[in-house]
Amino acid sequence: MFNIFEKEQQCEDVNVFNDETSLNDMLNRKLRTHFDGKIVRKDLTKSIKEGANVPIYVLEFLLGQHCSSDDPDIISEGVSSVKKILANNFVRPDEAQKVLSNLRERGSYTVIDRITAKLNIKQDRYEAEFSNLGIRDILLEPEYVSKYDRLLCGGIWCIVQLEYEYLEEDRKANPITVRKLTPIQMPHIELSEIKEARKEFTNDEWLTIMLRSTGMEAEKFTEREKWLLLARMIPLVENNYNLCELGPRSTGKSHIYKEISPNSILVSGGQTTVANLFYNMSSKTVGLVGMWDCVAFDEVAGITFKDKDGIQIMKDYMASGSFARGKEEKAATASMVFVGNVNQSVDVLLKTSHLFEPFPDAMSHDTAFFDRMHCYVPGWEIPKYRPDFFTNEYAFITDYLSEFMREMRKEQFGDAADKYFKFGSNLNQRDVIAVRKTISGFTKLMYPNGEYTKDDMAQIITIALELRRRVKEQLKKIGGMEFYDVNFSYVDNDTFEEHYVPIPEQGGGKLIPEGMGNPGNIYTVSRGKSGMVGVFRLETQMLPGNGKFERTGLGTDREAKEATNTALNFLKANGTSISGSISTTTKDYIINYQDLNGIGITKYLTLPSLIAICSAALSKPTLSSLAVLGDISISGTVIKVEELANVLQVCLDSGAKKVLLPITSATDLGTVPAELMGAFSIIFYNTPQEAVFKALGVD
Repeated sequence: MFNIFEKEQQCEDVNVFNDETSLNDMLNRKLRTHFDGKIVRKDLTKSIKEGANVPIYVLEFLLGQHCSSDDPDIISEGVSSVKKILANNFVRPDEAQKVLSNLRERGSYTVIDRITAKLNIKQDRYEAEFSNLGIRDILLEPEYVSKYDRLLCGGIWCIVQLEYEYLEEDRKANPITVRKLTPIQMPHIELSEIKEARKEFTNDEWLTIMLRSTGMEAEKFTEREKWLLLARMIPLVENNYNLCELGPRSTGKSHIYKEISPNSILVSGGQTTVANLFYNMSSKTVGLVGMWDCVAFDEVAGITFKDKDGIQIMKDYMASGSFARGKEEKAATASMVFVGNVNQSVDVLLKTSHLFEPFPDAMSHDTAFFDRMHCYVPGWEIPKYRPDFFTNEYAFITDYLSEFMREMRKEQFGDAADKYFKFGSNLNQRDVIAVRKTISGFTKLMYPNGEYTKDDMAQIITIALELRRRVKEQLKKIGGMEFYDVNFSYVDNDTFEEHYVPIPEQGGGKLIPEGMGNPGNIYTVSRGKSGMVGVFRLETQMLPGNGKFERTGLGTDREAKEATNTALNFLKANGTSISGSISTTTKDYIINYQDLNGIGITKYLTLPSLIAICSAALSKPTLSSLAVLGDISISGTVIKVEELANVLQVCLDSGAKKVLLPITSATDLGTVPAELMGAFSIIFYNTPQEAVFKALGVD
């Protein structure tokens, strides 16, 4: 029986393999039909890239020209040709003088280098500059510039035949001339070609092609992971798009910005200057944001500005796409990307802090800075890269992909969803702008021809709202009630049905658990020593003794210790009014205080400590999912809750379903949003005794 099953399983595996193979073959045939010369087998890139320090987009262009075939012999011959071209013609900066010497001796020489052209107005001629070769002011025929206009826009890699002729009678003339120039990057791209060809591919096929073009094998990822990987590409197609991605190491966060596009730059190390990033006042030149489509910061924890106003200027730029330096205001279109590592699990971060915590101290509590983030990609959901995650199939050469993305920056799809949906009431103007930008980015990548269905757009608007809501949730944790409106939704224009969009990580791991706890276990929410509102847990033990009271977890905090002493003294004076079975002379009490959010211990511990001792003494747990709010003085006066709305918001986020609230705070309920009020069962108390009774569920 086992053997039969094993054979059947083997047959199924073969069938699956054959299906995948045939689907890949079909997709490859489609690519060769519609994008011949613009595709490459990615395993060839990997095999040569490992031994050649040449930009990947140059390498893939050469492979696309020489290896665009299924014939193994043609591919093998093409690979050999590419290797030979690179070995003989690629100019290494340290060998520049050697190449120039060969040029002089031979009279002609062919090089591969990055060429930038500029117009010399005084002499009315175009001149070329060679990046690695280190020569400039080389006469360039106008026909090359008009044919390959990218020479004027940052330069392109080319194969150039150079000639050397020194004329004794004209010593001022440059002996080096360009005989022939052939681009080995895409000199230009026809968007109409891509838009027309897009119609021939299904949504799944196109998504697969886009991911394979970045080197990833789409079949190794889930549908959700594919879309998160696609989100990384939005800054390359969308102007002034601000993206953040934090996650574990080895998940490829910076890969796409460093290797895939020649139009993006990865700032490693973190330290930078305003002059380098924005504008140099001395040289009157625009910095990185004016020279690149995307500026990515690796390892956000290390971001520092030498200038005091660096972060302020960055905030200004992220909000408006412009910045003021000196007497002028400058505009740029570069997107900003922030990638880095989280050193704790997401559950721990959510319980103890917020998801922006890895940012440096100058930023980590700046709500104005984070509010400018259009998107937060959950990097912890993307698996760590393994060798089999990289594709061996055909896909676009990276230069073709990057030029497609660059051209798409000129188009706008921000209103793509308006035909079918409108946004819910919880989105403010900044939220709407962020979501529209994300929708536009996804649409450009997936539907560049503007042809999509209602279901297609529903998928995009859902993930766009989620990526922005993740930012808003963290702002709520940092800034409190100013950012309470996080229940993002969209409304169907036809059915008027409202769809709410959750974020996965908010689902579980609540600090205040459901169900009955142990006697003496209390949860209270109040302001900690750092000024932030957080959750504190009290765990109590009662032992036979002579009335000792021990406290752990308070450290050296004087105010917290005084508050706990007040609780015991109040109990000694008023214990009989609560219960005659509570003894403060024949029992010892030990309470451990835990700061669950890491915000510094609170001083509002008198009432929680009183309830904790009574609960332990009576062996009666508190109500399920209860948060104790408020405090009392030594005389028993009830002290109302400060910033009630903020405190209730933290209660909700922490999992509380019931709140014990002093009646003195009832006047502040008008400051609390109705939907927040409706999330709790509110239990009022007038006296400390009543607070104890109601917390323990005693009528």
